[in-house]
Amino acid sequence: MGTTLVAVATLLAVSIGSAGAAPVADPMGPACALYAPRGRANEGSAAAVAQQPLSVFISSNPKLSALSAALSGKLNPAVNLLATLDAGEVTIFAPADSAFSRLPVEATAALRIDAASLTRLLNYHVIPGRFTPADIDGTHQTLQGSELSVTGPADRLWVNDALVLCGGIVTANATLYLIDTVLTPPPGW
Repeated sequence: MGTTLVAVATLLAVSIGSAGAAPVADPMGPACALYAPRGRANEGSAAAVAQQPLSVFISSNPKLSALSAALSGKLNPAVNLLATLDAGEVTIFAPADSAFSRLPVEATAALRIDAASLTRLLNYHVIPGRFTPADIDGTHQTLQGSELSVTGPADRLWVNDALVLCGGIVTANATLYLIDTVLTPPPGW
């Protein structure tokens, strides 16, 4: 059974595996309560998720199927960014499927054929380095090149105009923030 967003919320200070390992911090956000703990030993536990590369977490999470399709070449075969994202430590603002479903049909159709625009859009959701909810507030340069702004207290963050539904989800190489809106790079980028 794939990791689900529901199971991900087991990121409740469970050890990463070996004795003495640093605990994984609780995720934060107004919708984290929807992602109730499902037990320590299942594949969605903090210990398991914290050992998965970002690509495994995204591709196995049914709440992120649209993002997975966009990142893996399923939306546009010329765009496959998963290996690139797994190659370094990043923070990703991951639009939930509900965010992608609100995109105009024409926009999605255009992204299917315009690899450069899709790459810019996806890279606008990623910043280099890993940031916890406590230290992410501020302006950050994205992999796309322009900046985005994260504001608010750790338990109610905004990324530009997108609400962080649940943030601070730790994978082996990334920190993930589920957001309610697909971010749009500034004009001219």
